[in-house]
Amino acid sequence: MKNTIYVFGFIAVAFAFYACNNQSTSESEGTELEVANDPESEKANAKAIREMEKMEKEASESSTTLAFDKEVHDFGQIKYETDNFCTFTVTNTGNKPLIIQDVQASCGCTTPEKPEAPIAPGKSDVIKVKFRPNSKSVEGKPVEKTITVTANTPDKISVVKIKGIVS
Repeated sequence: MKNTIYVFGFIAVAFAFYACNNQSTSESEGTELEVANDPESEKANAKAIREMEKMEKEASESSTTLAFDKEVHDFGQIKYETDNFCTFTVTNTGNKPLIIQDVQASCGCTTPEKPEAPIAPGKSDVIKVKFRPNSKSVEGKPVEKTITVTANTPDKISVVKIKGIVS
């Protein structure tokens, strides 16, 4: 008896699914024909496409990009509990002002400082980094920390690194 109920239930669901799909297909076909035959819709679509292409072209021509003088700074041998400083020079390679919104280090032993003013196209500024190896650093083992730079560039985030060996 249960098998009969399951079979009838399956047939009912299949029929309902077929009826809904068949009805929505015929309705959507009618809508497509109406839009395709409407000259005003065609003009509006063509205008919207031209505007989108223009905006994409303007965005690609006026994007802000950046470049670093180096992606990794190697301190070499450094002593435990000492302050070590370096800089990363960042250059605006785009044609809009570069705004560095934030710089974050991967741990508390690294302290970066960002430029406060926007960087004009073609100009450079520096990100200052202080690294002070702490008790978590293992003597003789390489240490690598990342500095995440958030800016008004298409990728939004760039990463530079510092490394060294604590002795």
